[in-house]
Amino acid sequence: MLHTSTDKTLNSWISVPQESDFPLQNIPFGIAAKASCQPKVCTRIGDTVIDLSVLASEGYFQNLDAKVLESFDKQALNDYIALGSEVWSSVRERLITLFIEDNPELRDNKAIASKILSPLGENVMYLPVRIGDYTDFYSSMEHASNVGMMFRDPANALLPNWKHIPVGYHGRSSSIVVSGTNIHRPKGQIKFPDAPSPIFSPTRKLDFELEMAFIVGKNNSLGDSVSVDVAENHIFGMLIFNDLSARDIQNWEYVPLGPFLSKNFGSVVSPWVVTMEALQPFKTAGPVQETEVLPYLKFSGDKSYDIKLEVCLQPEGDVPQEICESNHKYLYWNISQQLAHHTVNGCNLNIGDLCASGTISGPEPGSFGSMLEICWNGSKPLVLNDGKTRTFIDDKDTIIMKAFAVKDGLRIGFGECATTILPAKS
Repeated sequence: MLHTSTDKTLNSWISVPQESDFPLQNIPFGIAAKASCQPKVCTRIGDTVIDLSVLASEGYFQNLDAKVLESFDKQALNDYIALGSEVWSSVRERLITLFIEDNPELRDNKAIASKILSPLGENVMYLPVRIGDYTDFYSSMEHASNVGMMFRDPANALLPNWKHIPVGYHGRSSSIVVSGTNIHRPKGQIKFPDAPSPIFSPTRKLDFELEMAFIVGKNNSLGDSVSVDVAENHIFGMLIFNDLSARDIQNWEYVPLGPFLSKNFGSVVSPWVVTMEALQPFKTAGPVQETEVLPYLKFSGDKSYDIKLEVCLQPEGDVPQEICESNHKYLYWNISQQLAHHTVNGCNLNIGDLCASGTISGPEPGSFGSMLEICWNGSKPLVLNDGKTRTFIDDKDTIIMKAFAVKDGLRIGFGECATTILPAKS
């Protein structure tokens, strides 16, 4: 019997807290390890981590090829992802079957189950994929409009190309880190409007950018394009992405080639990759693209995802305070269009490459996905619960991002993406 993500009635014999992001219908993938153990491929149900390598060695994947079992013993998901969508579905189906509440196969074998299952708190999470290349798009019209109004012509906030092309740039993959990794405040050149020349200083306008990212799940050869109709077949899954930014460094350096030092000092991802299969119930229509796009970007059907996004700011010694609520469905350019555009010139994407959405802002101030917008470049300070204010991120502040989708009683989520900003190194 095949189980589907839309079956709300499925329950696991593993305890799942109410409002958990990780019910039996999720089955995300990540890299985890208990103390002094080797990181390996794992999944999660509730607050329990499931070691797929041990599960395989105990004989619970007997019908799968040896290459699948070997991929579970790796320290990144790339080898597993490379096995293709049929394998992903088979593994997902087997895991749902194995952990469904009325299956005693593993449930009643306490000795073996204790080797396979462990509390989340006993595990260290690692970067889930080996990221070869990273691309950051600029796909939220609200965000692009806000930035245009702030720094260019409010009457013509969007540049002429914006509604014709999914704008993007290539970023630095080596500084992408997993949630829980702290980032030092970056230094660089800052040019004040009334100063004759720049200074060298730690950034005074450190910002977060609320984004989601997808992981490429299938190679395309150099010279080949991927059509918008099959683009999702080339995507393994999604995660939360915090693209930290130094706005003052960016303002000085971005002409003519775009961001450089203002972006490549650190970006943070959530540790669990939620598969596209798990996200299918939450597909929805995106914004209407009234400006006609070129044929290779035209699509039919629902290509957007109704994924709720939240950002909390937590000053040192204080409790988190929610400062933003947005949604992945606000993206003007959907992930299929992003991937199709990325490859239309024959660019070869590789398994494990990461493509981020760009800041996801909604139509209202409470849905703006960066401090730059929330505080309108410092002109509208954010008042915190203790009465103190922020215009950008202070040292020792922690940024916590969350993402989850809810429909008809089914909740599938991504957990948290968190980082604390440390002072600049001397």
